[in-house]
Amino acid sequence: MTANPRGTEQCPRVGLFVTCLADAIRPRLGFAALHLLEAAGCAVEVPRAQTCCGQPAYNSGDSRGGAALARRVIAAFEGYDYVVVPSGSCAGMIRMHYPEALAGDPAWLPRAEALAGRTHELLSFLVDVRGWRPEGVSLAASATYHDSCAGLRELGILAQPRALLREVEGLELRPLTGNDVCCGFGGTFCVKYPSISNAIVKEKAVLIEATGTELLLGGDLGCLMNMAGALHRRGSKVRAFHTAEVLAGMGGGPAIGEEG
Repeated sequence: MTANPRGTEQCPRVGLFVTCLADAIRPRLGFAALHLLEAAGCAVEVPRAQTCCGQPAYNSGDSRGGAALARRVIAAFEGYDYVVVPSGSCAGMIRMHYPEALAGDPAWLPRAEALAGRTHELLSFLVDVRGWRPEGVSLAASATYHDSCAGLRELGILAQPRALLREVEGLELRPLTGNDVCCGFGGTFCVKYPSISNAIVKEKAVLIEATGTELLLGGDLGCLMNMAGALHRRGSKVRAFHTAEVLAGMGGGPAIGEEG
């Protein structure tokens, strides 16, 4: 992609990395992210050349495949002021692991490092970069929050989503025991070790139900899908949403797993 002129500090040009799961399973998450970024004063574009971030391949030992996908993403997004991702997992791949994946490629390593420095997870970008808070958003419900591993441990995302959710009128946030404990999804982990993954998410579902809340919120669609599935199998009435959907005023729509 030929780099287009950059935006301004008041209105930066943002490339929205939609993620595979949002594109294939939860498109409304992409629209929620777009709404929030525009509300935060950004000029947003969704490059059509984007594909997978390469994390499944890279984490499975396919270093060559992961690096090839990294180059594709870099070429598609390096003309933007920022790359914003509604997923700590995919954002962490670009920020933390692209330079690692391309460390032996002197032509691409500087480009990987430059893009990594301009890539942010959505909720942290809204708070830490744009200083944005939602206005006029309401949702009369009780909710609890799960902190996904990649966002929490790789990117330090903890206070930001809660700061944003506290601005939603009528929303009661209740603490979740083990909020920082893995849900068992782990990307390819749940495929390689399904019995362990299922055991972990069953424990998580019990703790979520113990909060007595109506909603489960989080910042990574993969984790939310995993927990929503476990809750559904238990016959639970707890409904799962990505935090961006609630902040965008979409919390009254179908929850994860209810679209069909």
